[in-house]
Amino acid sequence: MIKKLILAALVGLGAVFAASAQKAELAVSYGAYTQMDATDMHDGWHHVNNAWGALNVGLNFRVLPKIWIGPSYTFSSTTTKGGPEHSNIAYHAIMLNGRYHYYKNSIVTMYAKLGIGVEFSYMQPRGGDNYTKSYCAFQIVPIGAQVDLNRNWAMFGELGFGAQGLLQVGAKLRF
Repeated sequence: MIKKLILAALVGLGAVFAASAQKAELAVSYGAYTQMDATDMHDGWHHVNNAWGALNVGLNFRVLPKIWIGPSYTFSSTTTKGGPEHSNIAYHAIMLNGRYHYYKNSIVTMYAKLGIGVEFSYMQPRGGDNYTKSYCAFQIVPIGAQVDLNRNWAMFGELGFGAQGLLQVGAKLRF
């Protein structure tokens, strides 16, 4: 009986969110200095170079007037310093993000964002078999700003910390 009640509540909640999801957007961005650089997300390997940053793609849905939620994918990679065991690492992060708009005028929207998910470090050692390690991925953005260029396009910048980068800039397409 309790399982049916919980299932019915979840279905009802999903219907409410789906009915109020009036807009969707595709966000593409570049982020500098990621969580993967700042923390040991490379299985304790030594002499790992900083990554070049991260490419991020997200699909967000407006579920309430000031709240957007959606999944994102992040890619980054790095190498170890030279020598006979020079190796590569590829980072893949999949997260669920939530964004809250706390200020808006006719052009600029200020917001905060939180994301949580999983990051897969694909280790490619020279002279050994490739393997994958997984870690907790997150993104904390207390300050984000979006500038609307027209009804469909916007540019944005975010200052925070996590898998998507310390400083992130990009564009959004609304549909």
